[in-house]
Formats: sequence, structure tokens, C-alpha cells
Amino acid sequence: MITGILIAAALVGGTGLVIGLLLGVAGKKFAVEVNEKEIAVREQLPGNNCGGCGYPGCDGLAAAIAKGEAPVNACPVGGEAVGKVIAGIMGQEVVESTRMAAFVKCTGTCEKTNDNYTYTGVEDCEMMAFIPGGGSKACNYGCMGFGSCVKACPFDAIHIVNGIAVVDQEACKACGKCVAKCPRHLIELVPYDKQTRVACSSHAKGKAVTAACELGCIGCKKCEKNCPSEAITVTDFCAHIDYDKCTGCGKCKEVCPRHVIL
Repeated sequence: MITGILIAAALVGGTGLVIGLLLGVAGKKFAVEVNEKEIAVREQLPGNNCGGCGYPGCDGLAAAIAKGEAPVNACPVGGEAVGKVIAGIMGQEVVESTRMAAFVKCTGTCEKTNDNYTYTGVEDCEMMAFIPGGGSKACNYGCMGFGSCVKACPFDAIHIVNGIAVVDQEACKACGKCVAKCPRHLIELVPYDKQTRVACSSHAKGKAVTAACELGCIGCKKCEKNCPSEAITVTDFCAHIDYDKCTGCGKCKEVCPRHVIL
């Protein structure tokens, strides 16, 4: 009986030893090389996995930076501070980047806009595509105020205030989630320190705009004609600012008859 136990123990031990050796050999043969820089970069990234950098989460960005496929300051959440640390890891100098923030191009609050009818139902901007007229508001270009962008923001940086989405510029990390979510493409990323902005996205003609909203752009081109740096142009009845040219002089704001330039 004792002999049988010893034989069984020897077989189990021998089998375990063989399996261990095979696993050891397989581990070395199929080992994946670890990029130490990638690990170091990943440790510095905030881990929000927001996708604002254009890569599939922080792991994807870390791998891209380590391979030299992405700039060291590509993380919009970490900003300049994280970019400097990663630059040190990669042995590079940080190229100064412009801080960006989301901006909602609409000022059509409840008091300033007209409604075609009273809507009751699912409160979701994307669902408004299936509602007559694209929603109850008379303006077919403005914010619907149902907060699809709010739900998409991972930083609690955008809220519905008096019927329209408003961005908290200090909390915004420019991840672009709200930009992608807005079905009317009302939200864009703009330079944080450029405060002259056109708060309207309507491409309707003047008469239709004035009937729908007290503040909408009517495409009069007064802003375009008075801008000394040619930074603002009116296309398809709506003004747009080229922030590379804008000096923030405020001329466009002064002459706008609709007070739609902030």
C-alpha cells in the first residue's frame, strides 16, 4: 500500500515538474516584449479613457507616444503638466499647445426662443430626429436642451441652463465627447483664452431667424466688414471666427445688431 502511495506521489510530482518546465519554456518563447517607456507614460496618464486624444483610451495613447506616433502632450485631460512629465520620459521638449474648451454655439434660452408646440416625451436630443419638426423649438439649428451632451460628458462640465447647454470652461477637458454627441453639431472646441465667440449656428435667412429667436445671427455681415484682422466671415447666413487671426479687439461684438457675438 505504501509503495502504491509513493508511486502515485512520484507520478504527480513528475507530471508537475514536466508541466512546469514546459510552461517555463513556453513563457520565454512566447514572451511579449515590454516597452518600459510605454509603461512609464501610461502611469502618468489620468486614466479617464475618454478618447479625446483620438486613441482607444489611455493604453492606446501610451503605446502611440512610446512609438513616436503621437505627441507627448496629446492628452487633453492631463494638459500641459502631464505633457511636460511625459516629455521628460521620452527625452523630448514639449511643444507648447493651446488649451481648448467646448463651446455651445447657441444662446436661445427659453425666454429668447419661440416654440411651435408643447412637447412631452422622451428627453433626448438624438430622438428628436423622429419628432415632427425635429423638436418643438421654432429654430431648427439651435440647442434642443434635452442634455444628450450632458450625459456624454465624463467630467460634469456641461449642463442644461434655462433650456440650453452651457459649458463650464474651467471643468472642461476638451475631450470632445459632447462635440461628437450633439446631433445638430452645435458644439465645437475653441481656444480657451479666445473669448470672442459667435453664439449661433443658424443658417436660416434673416426673416426666419428673427421669427424664431431674439438673438440669432441674420447674416448681415456687419461683423465681417468691420473686423480689422479679417478674422470673421459670414457663410450661409452665419458668422464664423478664425481664431488664428482673431485678436480679440471686440469690433465685431460692438457692431452686431443681434448681440449674438459674445
